[in-house]
Amino acid sequence: MRDPQSILITGASSGIGAALAHDYAKPATRLALSGRDPARLDAVAAGCQARGAEVSARVLDVADAEAMAAWIATVNAEAPLDLVIANAGISSGSSGRGETGEQARRIFAVNVTGVLNTVLPALEMMRARPASPTPRGQIALMSSVASFRGFAGAPAYCGSKAALRVWGEGLRALHAGEGIELSVICPGFVRSRMTEVNRFPMPFLMDAERAARIIRRGLERNRGRITFPWQMVLITWLLGAMPAALADRLTAALPAKADTPV
Repeated sequence: MRDPQSILITGASSGIGAALAHDYAKPATRLALSGRDPARLDAVAAGCQARGAEVSARVLDVADAEAMAAWIATVNAEAPLDLVIANAGISSGSSGRGETGEQARRIFAVNVTGVLNTVLPALEMMRARPASPTPRGQIALMSSVASFRGFAGAPAYCGSKAALRVWGEGLRALHAGEGIELSVICPGFVRSRMTEVNRFPMPFLMDAERAARIIRRGLERNRGRITFPWQMVLITWLLGAMPAALADRLTAALPAKADTPV
């Protein structure tokens, strides 16, 4: 969708979410932002307001279905949502010891359930709108190039992002005839709080601002799958397409993510 006026972004307090908020911020645009850290979220909101946008910010846990549904309904009632970006997500390192059950459950609660809690209410509201020659609305799900292959260093993260990618692709096909645009975003390594703890080489690492520009262009063109950089996409796609035994051998020596709080 080109030039959305009412935009909701989860996970907007840092990383790609913050960069997207800043990129979309301009006069006559309303931004509804959520995040977990009040200070960082307030800073992003202030930066977007300085660019002329009207901003509301809410500290929320996306895993809380009732709170998310109420927030999205309130925002939509004030200004019907043109674009919803379900960006909130977490990772947690194992340092090679394997993820704990607590880590895995929390990752799936945020990365999968949290996205469902964002997408489903928004989708219901968009579907209820009258038919129109223009799109009824647009929804974007933040997956990852890690969705194409499970890696021993972060199996829950890879699994959660794979679930989002496949679910999102199915939703796009299901609702295309209803005038709802839906895209799945699969970035590679992007500078953020999530990646700054990594103590291993991150090929083709890019700034969040560049990632936001790529995502915005893809959404304007209604691309079903927005993947970047192409080099990481090719590598992970090939690993996912290989026989499991060969892919296991190639990935066995990859470093594990350092321990990070969930």
